[in-house]
Amino acid sequence: MLGLDLGEFLSMLMFLIFMAMILTGYNVAFSFASTALAFTFLGDVFDVFNPQSLNTLPLLWAQNLGRSGNTVLLAVPLFVLMGAILERSGLAERLLRAIGMLMGPLRGGVAAAVIVVGTLLAAATGVVAATVIVMGLLSLPAMVDLGYDHKLATGAITASGTLAQLLPPSLVLILLAQQMGVGIIGLFAGALIPGLLLAGFYAVYALGISAIKPEVGPAMPKEQRTLNGNVTTPHALSIAGVLALLLGIVVLSLSNLNSALIVVVIGYVVVFALLQFGSMLIAEVVVSIIPTVLLIMGVLAAIFRGIATPSEAGSIGVLGALLLGGLNYYFDKVLAADGGDHIDPTWRLTPQAFREAGRSTGNITILVLTLVFSSTFFSLVFRELGGSDKTSEWLTAIGGGKTGFVIVAMIAVFILGINLEFLEITFIVVPIFVPAMRELQFTEVEIIWFTVLMAVNLNMAFISPPVGFSLFYLQSVAPPEVKTADIHKGAIPFMVLQGIALVVLGVFEGITEFSYDLFVSAPGDG
Repeated sequence: MLGLDLGEFLSMLMFLIFMAMILTGYNVAFSFASTALAFTFLGDVFDVFNPQSLNTLPLLWAQNLGRSGNTVLLAVPLFVLMGAILERSGLAERLLRAIGMLMGPLRGGVAAAVIVVGTLLAAATGVVAATVIVMGLLSLPAMVDLGYDHKLATGAITASGTLAQLLPPSLVLILLAQQMGVGIIGLFAGALIPGLLLAGFYAVYALGISAIKPEVGPAMPKEQRTLNGNVTTPHALSIAGVLALLLGIVVLSLSNLNSALIVVVIGYVVVFALLQFGSMLIAEVVVSIIPTVLLIMGVLAAIFRGIATPSEAGSIGVLGALLLGGLNYYFDKVLAADGGDHIDPTWRLTPQAFREAGRSTGNITILVLTLVFSSTFFSLVFRELGGSDKTSEWLTAIGGGKTGFVIVAMIAVFILGINLEFLEITFIVVPIFVPAMRELQFTEVEIIWFTVLMAVNLNMAFISPPVGFSLFYLQSVAPPEVKTADIHKGAIPFMVLQGIALVVLGVFEGITEFSYDLFVSAPGDG
């Protein structure tokens, strides 16, 4: 049977049946569990599977869920909850309005602003669906009204929103770190610069194509970039004090007390001057960008500096998101009192908003845990039947060593990514790749590089027509005048940019290594 013994043949048949089930749309977790259960009995009947091996399953589940110092999965609900709270606090809307108006005078400036805000929200939420849907609701109607080409507008939203898979604290990176067996801190560090590089590609393209073809990305009219009101001196003093204090806390986590005090004083003076002598638009930019950037920096600084584990940093993020929700309401009240008639100063974090945030967090967490339990069962049976050893043998036999393996793996991930969610791919292919990578003696930095390539590849698959998931997320909230064909065609140039980035990061491995070295002082982090 193709050079396979009976156990290996059953393992390959098991995998093929599993793939057929999920491609029909059957629940992935149930597909994992049902095929594993069926082939457990078959293996026992044909005497190629030892039922006693199932006794190790509870231990494997316990290891995945926090024993032996592994608390990676604990970070999942915390970062998801952080993003859900930020979604409902009104900060995303404020960010988009402020940066869109600031960059509005440029051709393609609003699209570039969408990419900037999408990148910030992607880093803050870590969940693709949430980022794409929020950006679609907030920005797509505005760009349509401005006369933007529908393809550029939708492409900017789907591409930047999908960066939630690559920028830390990404849910994808958390799960990949757990499956790959590498330190989450190192993976976060290795992915940061590649993620920002990809966002830079998007922004340059949006501005460049609009400069070449002014009709696809017109500038925002001046009357739409003007906000009424001016910040009074007492309010400028109070806002500057709050933001300077937040800045000092973040700097203190990165440096010493003296440096933090100096930064607080300088930050206070600069912010006060911007508020006192700038327009209401400048005030909006200040109160929207600074808190969001500081929250992201604070969370990442706590992780990279070893102040907190990823799960503890997730708790810090949730607390910070709640604080920013309160501050956003305070800024609304203050700026509305100073003549900002564009503001609706209502409290956003209502009990209903918290219920929705909790419900979405619970849904994602339960999905992840169900996949952990069922995929671990599947992997155990697949391994005991000899499937892991055989696939590892095939993958290591590919010509070209590590390079050949990476090329074949990237092709497989892209093909699977067109039809499957990242969660499904993470639990399907990574357990197959890891044994082969051990055989090929990948170092920890090389595993991180490979994982970053996987995340970029999944970005490309996620917006690939006709079945990229981000396209469907945006389609669900797009206004009627934006056609499905426009959404799909708009993704193609950004797919090309992602492909270029994948090749660049693949050829110049040093980019990921530099990002890793920049934020991690020594290997072996947790």
